[in-house]
Amino acid sequence: MDLERLIKGLDLATKISLVTGADMWSLPAAPEIGLRRLVMSDGPIGVRGEQWDPGDPSIALPSPTALAATWDTALVRRAGLLLAQEARRKGVHMLLAPTLNLHRSPLGGRHFECFSEDPFLTGEIGAAYAGGVQAGGVAATAKHFVANDSETDRFTADIRADERTLRELYLAPFERLAAAGVWAVMAAYNSVNGTTMTEHSALLNDVLKDEWGFDGLVVSDWTATRDTERSALGGLDAAMPGPRNPWGDRLAEAVRDGRVPEEVVDDKVRRVLRLAQRAGALGEPVPPAVSSAVPPARPIDGRVLAREAAARSFVLLADERGLLPLAGVRSLALVGSAAADAKAMGGGSAQVFPAHVVSPLEALSRREGLDIRYALGADPRVRLAPLAVPTTARFLDAGGDVLAEHPLPAAQAHWVAALPPDVDAAALAAVELRATLTPAVSGGHELGVTGTGAFALSVDGHTVLEKSIYPDTSDLASLLLAPGERRIVVELTAGVPVELAVRHTTGAFHGLPRIAFSLGHADPPPDEEALLAEAERVAASADVAVVVVSTTMEVESEGFDRQNLALPGRQDELVTRVAAANPRTIVVLNTGSPVEMPWLDRVAAVLLTWFPGQEGGDALADVLFGDAEPGGRLPTTWPVTAADCPVLDVTPADGALSYDEGVFIGYRGWERLGRTPAFWFGHGLGYTTWSYDEIAAEGRTVTVAVTNTGARPGREVVQLYLSPDSPDSPDSPASPGSPGSAGVERPARWLAAFDTVDAGPGQTVLVTLVLPERAFQIWTDDGWRTVPGAYRVHAARGLGDERLTASLTV
Repeated sequence: MDLERLIKGLDLATKISLVTGADMWSLPAAPEIGLRRLVMSDGPIGVRGEQWDPGDPSIALPSPTALAATWDTALVRRAGLLLAQEARRKGVHMLLAPTLNLHRSPLGGRHFECFSEDPFLTGEIGAAYAGGVQAGGVAATAKHFVANDSETDRFTADIRADERTLRELYLAPFERLAAAGVWAVMAAYNSVNGTTMTEHSALLNDVLKDEWGFDGLVVSDWTATRDTERSALGGLDAAMPGPRNPWGDRLAEAVRDGRVPEEVVDDKVRRVLRLAQRAGALGEPVPPAVSSAVPPARPIDGRVLAREAAARSFVLLADERGLLPLAGVRSLALVGSAAADAKAMGGGSAQVFPAHVVSPLEALSRREGLDIRYALGADPRVRLAPLAVPTTARFLDAGGDVLAEHPLPAAQAHWVAALPPDVDAAALAAVELRATLTPAVSGGHELGVTGTGAFALSVDGHTVLEKSIYPDTSDLASLLLAPGERRIVVELTAGVPVELAVRHTTGAFHGLPRIAFSLGHADPPPDEEALLAEAERVAASADVAVVVVSTTMEVESEGFDRQNLALPGRQDELVTRVAAANPRTIVVLNTGSPVEMPWLDRVAAVLLTWFPGQEGGDALADVLFGDAEPGGRLPTTWPVTAADCPVLDVTPADGALSYDEGVFIGYRGWERLGRTPAFWFGHGLGYTTWSYDEIAAEGRTVTVAVTNTGARPGREVVQLYLSPDSPDSPDSPASPGSPGSAGVERPARWLAAFDTVDAGPGQTVLVTLVLPERAFQIWTDDGWRTVPGAYRVHAARGLGDERLTASLTV
């Protein structure tokens, strides 16, 4: 299709409409040129679609950090294809993922939504993810460009970083995806070196579009567009959401006044049309289940892939006593709130609503011949869970008359920007949730309302709580993602049903409908000490104890950063007491990012399951009993304590956050400071053993021979790291932070290549990897420069388990 001809046929008003959000999730249609609405959706782990509510369920994959922990680009590409399949089913053309920001600090609130602390691993996993999505005919969106690596003051923070730091770390994954042909990039909220990213011509125009040749669409993060003229000239192509934003009529006026040339708008329209053409929204309609970019194929089973990906992401951190996989176990004590209420995902825009989440308790209870003994032990949840009973949502006008009713699976309402089609938005004044609760026990039950705005809660028609809830924050997203909560205790009698109702006066988000609230419930709280004592008794009575500990959405979420790395509540005490009661204790870490483990040397094994998605419970059962191997390797370094981390601070000072550490984040910083973490980057055990037999380097091609020396099939991640040989001793690797032959301070080692291999018992596999030229380059005032000289290449099972080295010269 001739895009230039289409653009010439459009008037200025139509052109500007095409680059200004029509609503929360789309750019508008132009039927006269065959352009349909260009629909966008959040979702690195699933495709939420335009309706952010449980009535439109989505497949929920493991968190992005978990996907990176697989170190398996083929698996991640399949995940991308599944997401494209989901997007087409929901009429979505553009997925607002993957997130390519780095794990600069473990306190970053969206740590779980990012892949790794390493730019190379991030780029390779991100390219596989985007490649799968786009092979399915849906646009992937690399975000958040750039240096949006923490959440504190994210709308206003000015990131101060030198050019080398930006190029070698934070821009590198975006450059990789631009080279791979990603169709869209999202400009972040923050500023970089004094210029907000939606106006940053030096990075958006000069680097992304001109230097890298990116021909896709640059879309703003939601509400990130601030100034009409500066953003239009700065390289932004689409301002979201709409229709109320600084473009529209104001951009038209700027063009008519000559402040923004019309050809600048034409280029934005060209990029919108190009993306629409690629995603099947321009020209002849594409059926929702088919894409011209994908050959006919059998649909991907989302539940099967989610289960496989979860198991492949699990990292066996420790198993000193060889307890795993479990064998001959007849009774198993399962302890922890997350064992029954699994934490499948982190909070924020990454959140989707799966049809069902398989908990560890559910999965292990289905295993034949296994006696499961469950104990809560300790409950870290800060907020009441939504009442899990069938609920009716009633949409009311100003007079209290019912406009429409919709059934919900639980007492949780979520309609943002788009209401159900049978609801008259102009007449809507309030939404009411109605549910029947039949208490299992008598006593003081906690009822709570979570949301933002005015609420009234009634029990059997009597108002018991009437409050306006407004969190103390200026972050508009936090009003949706981390709303406030109000509770009340009500005396209820076991077996006697009560009718509950919570009414909410509706609000708006940038002129769009915003309905997001829930009715929470908890039984009369038991004594915490009694819960811990019960967990000890249950653990002592079983062959093996499995303690599932977790963070919560109040700890890990978009909109705020973490305050510390401690497990919330009394979970550390729970682990310590269970381990004392049963020496065969396995700890399962259901967290999205690093936590401190003060009990590490007291337990038999530690298995990290991340936020494992909807099938995490079944994947855990598979791995515990050896039906699947824990295939993951750490994509980020795990500290003993937060104080050990080379980079921790995420709080701007006087509006600025300085990246004074330069290129030394993650393992680079650990080695520079000579510190030893709890677990190094790349670490992960399996259920078999491996020998690294030989290594050979010829030019930039490296071949490693590895042998499965164990008794069962296994999977290995072969990792290659580079280091400059010391200029004083060509036979010795450079010391941490030494300049080598580059004339600048360089890391002691850096990841240069990796691959996954499968082998049966006794089988030897040759792994051949080509080290990219960029692995030998540094950024200078004159651009990228290959540093000639002698290097060491290290074949390792993680930075803490180096096996073979070879020398090479460039």
